[in-house]
Amino acid sequence: MGQAVAESAAADPDVVAERLIDAGDDLGENLAACEAVVDFSHHSFTRELTAACLAAGKPLVIGTTGHDGETEAFIREASTRLPVVFAPNFSVGVNTLFWLTRRAAEILGPDYDLEVVEMHHHRKIDSPSGTARRLAEILCEVAGLSYQDDVRHGRHGNVGARTKREIGMHAVRGGDVVGDHTVMFAALGERVELTHKASSRDTFANGAVRAAKWLTGRVPGLYDMEDVLGLRER
Repeated sequence: MGQAVAESAAADPDVVAERLIDAGDDLGENLAACEAVVDFSHHSFTRELTAACLAAGKPLVIGTTGHDGETEAFIREASTRLPVVFAPNFSVGVNTLFWLTRRAAEILGPDYDLEVVEMHHHRKIDSPSGTARRLAEILCEVAGLSYQDDVRHGRHGNVGARTKREIGMHAVRGGDVVGDHTVMFAALGERVELTHKASSRDTFANGAVRAAKWLTGRVPGLYDMEDVLGLRER
């Protein structure tokens, strides 16, 4: 993803990739040369990078997923003093999927069983994907459910009949799949499915560069791609 972001920046006439930072590089020296920072590294590095951006006063775009609660809390606290775009997915199509999922859940109501299925390449570290988690969070918000208590991560054995207070979450890994996500709304007699399939990482990289451009000059706050794309106004 880092290489994809660099290539996307190089193709944008309004953007220059001033620094490409790897683990062990001097953050202070590199951040000083930049107007905004895009992070697609590893969740174990996010806290250090966020602290460095705070010290340098540099807006931050975070595309890394798999953070624990403490790191997420640190990001939220940092956003009170720094503009941050923190999103599980930077694809314009996926963020449209987020918007459509919320609207479909509101329209279809409680009579539909809710399931999320995601597939990624066999080298992906975290499960479920940050995008799948966000989809389930949206469904929970609309249905009045709890992600912690009501999301079922796969099913095995004699688990009994499906309850109404559950959202199924299923992660599939294999091959070189960039990212497939499907939200299912299943009722008696019909099923609605919303699906997004990514065939190239360029879509995520282009969205991240777009977010960095949008973020420059913003007031401190915690933003996501729905803010960048203006979807909250619709």
